[in-house]
Amino acid sequence: MMGRGRSGVLAALAVGFGCMAVVTARAADKPPIPPHGPAEVLFDGKGLAAFDSFLKTKGLNSDPDHVFTVEHGVIHISGKEMGYLITKQPFHDFYLRAEFKWGEGTYLERAGKARDSGILYNIQGEQKVWPRSIEFQIVEGGTGDFWMTDGAALTGRDGKRVTGPAGKAEKIDRFGKGPWQNVVGYRDPVGELERPHGKWNVLELVTEGNTVRQYVNGKLANEGTDPFPKEGKILIQSEGAEVYFRNIKLYPLQ
Repeated sequence: MMGRGRSGVLAALAVGFGCMAVVTARAADKPPIPPHGPAEVLFDGKGLAAFDSFLKTKGLNSDPDHVFTVEHGVIHISGKEMGYLITKQPFHDFYLRAEFKWGEGTYLERAGKARDSGILYNIQGEQKVWPRSIEFQIVEGGTGDFWMTDGAALTGRDGKRVTGPAGKAEKIDRFGKGPWQNVVGYRDPVGELERPHGKWNVLELVTEGNTVRQYVNGKLANEGTDPFPKEGKILIQSEGAEVYFRNIKLYPLQ
């Protein structure tokens, strides 16, 4: 009887520790978001009042082909023109949360290639494709990469400072990224963070003082320090792929 009782206690302890491990793992997946104020809703499911639009071939606030539309409470970006939605206001020290999912189409020079978009932030300078900024890359097989464009710079976790040359861009791969192929539908065979095609994904961005952190579906995807610029507007790309966004909220840090 004592032997059986001891076995029962050990089994119960094992179950208890297993449950604690699951809870700990789930807690570790949750991004550590700093204290922040109330949300500034950048997209309320109804309209795009917080944004201007820019298209490479049409300029500012001229979208005759409806590249950017609101459908059933969601932003639909056709991807048929290179351009973006850009906030009317600049921001610094914030927590941004947004959800995206891929559509089907690929267009222009991205036809048949990995579906591509992005959230660019700390934007300064002239309106163009693409302005000086740091990018939270959204691309099949590589969502979570950093891209520094047109003079923007960031120091990666390895201590290497990366600067995007004038008119060009340089990247810092996300943590645990495997080999990448620029083909439509590609998924990272080693460290994929995106959910299956057509499912919604959660993106979270924290810019806090000298630190920038990017999360994909609750996982820390990338982290950098000493960003340049440190503040600016935020944009959502149309980059040759059909994509949808919803629930875009920004929380100023306290």
